[in-house]
Amino acid sequence: MADYWMDWASLLLRWLHVITAIAWIGSSFYFVWLDLSLRKREGLTEGVHGESWSVHGGGFYHVQKYLVAPAQMPPELHWFKYESYVTWISGFSLLVVTYYWGASAYLIDHGVAVWSPLQAIGLSLLGLILGWLVYDGLCRSPVGRHLPTLAITVFVLILLASWLFSQAFSSRAALLHVGAMVATWMTANVFFIIIPNQKKVVRSLEAGEAPDPALGQQAKQRSTHNNYLTLPVLFMMLSNHYPMTFVGEQLWILVALVVLIGGIVRDYFNASHAGGHGWRIRWQWPAASVLTILLAVWAMPPSLTNATADTVVTDAEALQLVTTHCAGCHAAQPTQLGFTTAPKGVILETLEEIDRYRAQIYSQSVASQAMPLGNMTQMTQAERARLGAWIQAQ
Repeated sequence: MADYWMDWASLLLRWLHVITAIAWIGSSFYFVWLDLSLRKREGLTEGVHGESWSVHGGGFYHVQKYLVAPAQMPPELHWFKYESYVTWISGFSLLVVTYYWGASAYLIDHGVAVWSPLQAIGLSLLGLILGWLVYDGLCRSPVGRHLPTLAITVFVLILLASWLFSQAFSSRAALLHVGAMVATWMTANVFFIIIPNQKKVVRSLEAGEAPDPALGQQAKQRSTHNNYLTLPVLFMMLSNHYPMTFVGEQLWILVALVVLIGGIVRDYFNASHAGGHGWRIRWQWPAASVLTILLAVWAMPPSLTNATADTVVTDAEALQLVTTHCAGCHAAQPTQLGFTTAPKGVILETLEEIDRYRAQIYSQSVASQAMPLGNMTQMTQAERARLGAWIQAQ
């Protein structure tokens, strides 16, 4: 019964997470667009950096931006922060419900490292906390004053974290943790830097003092980071549904390509919103397309038609392998703790059912080795090879 209610908790948290993420990303992308669409014109009020006109929903909107702050506080001020906070809270809660509650299945892979559930959960929390502390320290250090150097350093930090996570967790959990770490940076940027700096500006205005321009510059730096990191994080969060992204110790290569692709795509939109033309907005899509093809080719599993072609595996042995390593979850009545129904409705109790899903079995258990979850049944490489050989012969 507990597993049933945890399934509901997972579903509702995932729903909330998607809703709030849409709200946060939507407002973030809108304000980046707004900032880049601002134009200086004659007759602007003193202190106004630029203005933007837009049309939506049958009406016209006229927006002006003060580079630091207006001379006095407006009567009503709208804040954009809870979208970020609730996105992180719901996402972390989902991490707890899925990866911490089911640590033995989703977080731990004894073929990678032998941890107890509590040890694995502790490492997960430590990785998220240390990731933020190192990233924030880099931004505050002299490195943070030079944008290209900071970008390269943060990129290397993400790749290092990817490799470390791949040494500690299952392939599925490792990539998700890279996304969770970067998402934690993004919300922490809002909570610790952007909103506090904006509050200091408001207090200065209320006290009749001139706000410190450095506060806006620091907030702008972190906001820009969030803008460029959003698309890679989305990929990493969706990756747990696609076993071809579970690449083990080579995870850092996949992450490097994903970060580059996401950053390049965002650069296109940022440049075009700012009025860029010519090669400034022409190189991104070809470059991103080439990198995406490279990513897909690099992550491609071994060919079904070539591997272990001379190996002969009987139907009875294949059925025994699947019964031993897969049917604990993929059965009409699963025996594996934590499962009340077969995942995705896939039942693997007869040869006919196994043959029907042979491509998925190969992808999950032979090529990516994402299944069994956490390799709880201790499926060996030799067994995976023999199951793959049987599938090839069909």
